[in-house]
Amino acid sequence: MTLRIAAPAKLNRFLAVLGRRPDGFHELELVTTVLEGVEGLTDYLEGEAADELSLALSGPTATGLTVDESNLVMRAWRLLEREAGRALPARLTLEKRIPHGAGLGGGSSDAAAALKLGNDLFSLGISQSTLLGLAAVLGSDVPLFILGGTVLGLGRGERVHPLRPVPLEPMLLVHPGLHVATPSVYRAIASVGYPMPDACPSLPEGQAPPWRNDLTGAAIWACPPLSEVRAALLETDGEPLLCGSGSCWTARYGSLAMRDRAAASIQANHPAWQLWTI
Repeated sequence: MTLRIAAPAKLNRFLAVLGRRPDGFHELELVTTVLEGVEGLTDYLEGEAADELSLALSGPTATGLTVDESNLVMRAWRLLEREAGRALPARLTLEKRIPHGAGLGGGSSDAAAALKLGNDLFSLGISQSTLLGLAAVLGSDVPLFILGGTVLGLGRGERVHPLRPVPLEPMLLVHPGLHVATPSVYRAIASVGYPMPDACPSLPEGQAPPWRNDLTGAAIWACPPLSEVRAALLETDGEPLLCGSGSCWTARYGSLAMRDRAAASIQANHPAWQLWTI
């Protein structure tokens, strides 16, 4: 039996940095939506039982990634084996489409997919709460992909709570081909200064969270060319927002027609940039 699981990207619609913790991490509050159904921003993990564990990579964004024990899919699988108390030999194939270093959570989504696929493939019966605990060991973004939908993240982002669905406005995502290392962005916060520590307000049903990312200044400090992308989106009358710690940006528009005109303009003026519409 072969199983195939989608591993979609994510969009941070609200990201507040509330201060630095004694352990060196930053206290965050996030509202994140998993972009289910956006074909160009979805990885796929396929697996079947085998004599030994192996992982193969394919897809347009697989270049430069490794298949050794440092790969997040392999790390997630080994963690699942420890939880199950036995080996889970399988032949895994990961098709990569989400660009890495873009703030879209591709690696974290792949890790969550591995936990879910292994649980289903070997009928382990591990509960969602236990999977969430395993996911938190792997990384701050991994648990939100276990839940899916729109998620409130607290702490480092690993304490997750499902939220009511909030529809997305017409949006354009732009990847300029830059790679931004998340640690460099958090280190840059000390240079640009901490933002005002305002948490997300209570949201009435159906209301979108504030369109905010407190990492924006630090990301541009660490990677100045990011400002060119923001300027280009502003010229299309979009409302830009950095995706996570970058390098992708998204912009929201008042109508589908405005978004589509913006996409045509960005594509014409910056043909090397990748675009996705939502």
